[in-house]
Amino acid sequence: MWCCWKMKKGSCASLLCALVVVLVVLPEARVTEAVTCNSSELGPCLGVFTSGQAPSANCCNKLKEQQPCLCGYIKNPNFSKYVNSPNARKVVATCGVPYPKC
Repeated sequence: MWCCWKMKKGSCASLLCALVVVLVVLPEARVTEAVTCNSSELGPCLGVFTSGQAPSANCCNKLKEQQPCLCGYIKNPNFSKYVNSPNARKVVATCGVPYPKC
């Protein structure tokens, strides 16, 4: 290998081993589960969006799962009044989900 001409055999073997590990692990680290945008998944949050009460753990979990979909919900006239309300913004903040900039 080109990098090994100045290195000792052990160092070159270690470098090669590290490179193999990175090439094997890195693609798996980037695999993410695709999110299916389904507004009914936010059902546990609907009452909280309209009442301003504290969100349940289930609501927060659903918001985190549906986070990539929030812009779509905000732009949809059927859902925007709920997802874009002041109470919804408080719930999203309480759950630690960044409110999207669409």
